[in-house]
Amino acid sequence: MPARHQTAKTGRRGQAGGGRERERDGIKPYAARRAAVVGVAGIVALGLAAQLGRGVAAAKLMVALPARAVVPGTPVRLPWPSVGSAALAIEGVGGLGGVRADAVVPLASVTKLVTALVVLAQHPLAPGQSGPAISFSAADASAYRTDLGQDQSVLAVAAGEKLTELQALEAMLIPSADNVARVLARWTAGSETRFVAEMNREAVRLDLRGVHFVGPSGLNPGSVGTAAAMVRLGAVVMANPVLRRIVSMPSVTLPVAGTVTNYNSVLGQQGIVGVKTGSTSAAGGNFVFAAIRRLGRRRITIIGAVLGARGADPLQTALDDGVTLTAAAVAAVHPMVLLPAGSTVGRIRSGWASPVAVRTLRPLRLDGVAGRRVSLRVVLTPSARASETHGFGSGVRLARVMLSDGQQQASVAAVAASRLAAPSLLYRLTRL
Repeated sequence: MPARHQTAKTGRRGQAGGGRERERDGIKPYAARRAAVVGVAGIVALGLAAQLGRGVAAAKLMVALPARAVVPGTPVRLPWPSVGSAALAIEGVGGLGGVRADAVVPLASVTKLVTALVVLAQHPLAPGQSGPAISFSAADASAYRTDLGQDQSVLAVAAGEKLTELQALEAMLIPSADNVARVLARWTAGSETRFVAEMNREAVRLDLRGVHFVGPSGLNPGSVGTAAAMVRLGAVVMANPVLRRIVSMPSVTLPVAGTVTNYNSVLGQQGIVGVKTGSTSAAGGNFVFAAIRRLGRRRITIIGAVLGARGADPLQTALDDGVTLTAAAVAAVHPMVLLPAGSTVGRIRSGWASPVAVRTLRPLRLDGVAGRRVSLRVVLTPSARASETHGFGSGVRLARVMLSDGQQQASVAAVAASRLAAPSLLYRLTRL
C-alpha cells in the first residue's frame, strides 16, 4: 500500500508539472505573434511616414504658345530710292530695313554731326546754357572770304567777332558753315589733326561701322560712312537735348551774318524735326532725318538716312526721299493686340487634380511690323513655384508672357483660371 500511494502522488505531481510546462511553452508562441504584429505595424508606420514625408512631384506648366510667331498682316513695301543708299528705323520698334545700307560713301556735311558731338564732349552744355565765347581772328575772316570764293557752304564772320559755343554750333549745323566747323575743331583740340583723331575715336565708341573722317566739315570726300551708321548717329544726336533743339530750328540770327536759314527745307513736313543735310559733287545729296509722329496711343521717333541722291538737284532729291520714307514708315507699323485678355497660354498639370488653365490678365500689345518674327515665352513667377505642391486659388498670378521681336519687348501677367487644391492625404499615401 505505501508503495502504491507514493506512486500515485508521484503521478499527480508529474501531471501538474507537465501542465505548467505546457503553459510555459504556450506563452512563447503568443509573445512571438505579438512581437511580429508590432514589428509589422512598425514597418507599416515607418512606410506611411516615409510616404508622407516623400516630396510630392510638383505641378508642371505645359505651355500652349508657340516659341515663335509671325506678326500678321501684309508687309509694306517701302519706297526705297533707286539710286544711292538708304536706311530707316523707328526708335522702340527697330529697323525697317534699307537699300545698299552698308555701302561706304562720302558723307559731305553730315560729318558735322560728329564734329558737334566731339565739341560737346570736351565742352558740355546743358539746355539753356550758351557756353564760353569763341573769338574769330583776322585769319578766320580771311579764310571765310577764300572759302566763299570756292563756293563752299560758309558763314560770314569778321575779325574780332565773338560767338558763344552755342552760337557756333548753330552756325555749323543750321547754315552748315564749313569755316565755323574748322574754327570749332581748333578751339576744341588745338589743331584740326588732333580733332579729327577724336572724331574717329568717337565713331568707334558709337559703333559707327564703315565710318571714317579726314576733316571736321565733310568737304573732303575722304570723310565716309554708311546709311545704316547714319541712322544710328541720328538717334544719338536726337538723344542730346542741345543738338535736338538746334537741328529743329528753321533759322538762326547771328551777330555778323544776320539771319541764316536751315538747308533742311522740309522741317515740319510729315513731322520732320531734323537732322542734317549735306551735298557735294562727290557725295550727291545726303539727308539724315528724324520725325516725330503719333502711333496709336504714343509718339514715335522715326530716324532715317538717304545718301548719294542724284538728279538735277541732288539735295532736294534726298529731302524728298526723306519725306516719302517717313510717311511710309508710319504706314508700316500698326499697334496691335497679339494676345487678347483671357487667352490661354498654358495649363498647370498635376498628378492629383484636373489641369488648370493659365490665361492672360490683360491684352498683350505690340507696335507690330507685318511679317516680322517674334519670340514668345511663358515664365512662372517665384510665388507660383512655391505653390506648385501646395495648391493655389483662382485668379492667382502664376506666370508672365514675354514677347520680343529683337527690338522691342512686351509682357503681360497670366493668372490661374480656376483653383488647384493641395494634394489630398489619400493621394499622398497611395501615389507611386
